This record gives sequence, structure tokens and C-alpha cells, in this order.
Amino acid sequence: MWPYPKIIAHRGGGSLAPENTLAAMRCGLAHGFHAVEFDVMLSQDGVPVLMHDPQFGRTVHGAGRVCDTNAAKLAAMDAGSWFGPQFMGEPVPSFEQVADFCRKNRIWMNVEIKPAPGFEEETGHVVGELTKRLFAAEIAAHVPGVNDASLPLFSSFSFEALLAAKAAAPDIPRGFLVDEIPSDWQQRLQMLDAVALHTNHKNLSQALTRAIKEQDVGLLCYTVNTLQRAREILDWGVDAFCTDRIDLIGPDFA
Repeated sequence: MWPYPKIIAHRGGGSLAPENTLAAMRCGLAHGFHAVEFDVMLSQDGVPVLMHDPQFGRTVHGAGRVCDTNAAKLAAMDAGSWFGPQFMGEPVPSFEQVADFCRKNRIWMNVEIKPAPGFEEETGHVVGELTKRLFAAEIAAHVPGVNDASLPLFSSFSFEALLAAKAAAPDIPRGFLVDEIPSDWQQRLQMLDAVALHTNHKNLSQALTRAIKEQDVGLLCYTVNTLQRAREILDWGVDAFCTDRIDLIGPDFA
């Protein structure tokens, strides 16, 4: 059984707020979402921060790379005005700040480990170590099958990052994230001791869904933004999905 929420706000606030910011988390919460997905990358000084792109220019103005910029400078950057003037000055938040917000508001987290190229193992290790510290009480109180949703779920396109996170924080569950499901997906899930497979809904079929669910693992899809597709994949047996359209697909849709 899937122990986590089924409808997840993509990057915090979907299409209604600047992605991967505290403003996005507040937006998702205001729309009733107690489940969010967001991306975590390392700053130059090894601090996990919320960021999707390794380079500036799309959500943060300017040139340069996240991995070449320290956390203090990132926190002073504007990650909101690209989305709209009402978000001007919205900073790049640290993972710790967002985790604190989510824990206080009982928001479940799908933490996508998003390493910059060349920092796969380091990012997985650091994010794992920090998560283990932040959720020490929840880890100690965890009873499998009873309160699984008290812990976040790691995911990553980087197999190496997930292996490092597993070594650093074995008690935090993992989901193997892929665009197209590879032929060796079962072997990779076993190596990660993963509880779920995460994939692009566009590359999923009903037959493949059935084959995955027969292996007794969770199946999460990204990023589903229409009512028709949301109903279809849930009917197939998909356990959960992320959406940008939190204004259209509510947290209780499933």
C-alpha cells in the first residue's frame, strides 16, 4: 500500500508561485496541499538549497552556477521576481528552512536530490546526513506500516546520489526517478532498496503500470496537469503524481 499522499504540489506551488521557494510552499499550503515536491542542490560551501537549474538565468537573474556560489550569497538573490513583481525579493531558501516550514505545517516532502554535474555523491551524502539530523525524532519513532508518512521520501535522477543518500541516511526511504523506465528497473530498485519508482507519465502505459505494481512497489508520476490524464493513470493503478495545476487538481482529487 502507498502510505504517502497521492496528489503532490510540484516544486511547492505548481504554476501559481515561484518554484522552490518558501512562497511556493505557502501557496501550496493555502490551496490545501500537505504534500510537496522540491529540488535540492548544494551551494559552493556545501549547504543544501532549493534550486532546480545548476546555472542562473531562469529563476535567478544573472550568470554563474549554484555550485560556485556560497549559501549566504544565494540567500540574498532574488528567486521570485522572474515569476511576478509581487514575489520580488523572494530568496533562495535552504533545505533546512523549507524542511522546518513543512514539519511545522505537517507537509509531507518528496525531496528530489538534484546534484550539479560532478557533485552526485557529495550531494546525496550531504542531503542524507542533514535529513537524518533534522528527522532524528521521526526516525526514532517510525513504525513501518503505521506512520511512514512522518518521514520524507528521497528521489533523484542520479543513481549515484541516491546510493550516497542511502549510505548516509538508510532510514529515509528512496524512490528511483527516471524519465523512461529502463529494462533493469527492478535490479536498480533492489540496489537502492527503494520503495517506489518515479517516472514521467508520458512514457507510461497501462501494461507497464500493471507490471510495476505486480512487484509491490509504489509508482509515482510527474507532472500531470490535466483532469483526464490524472483520472486515467489513477484508474491504471498509479499511486501518486505531482501536478503544477494545484488550482485545477486539488489535494483530495484521488
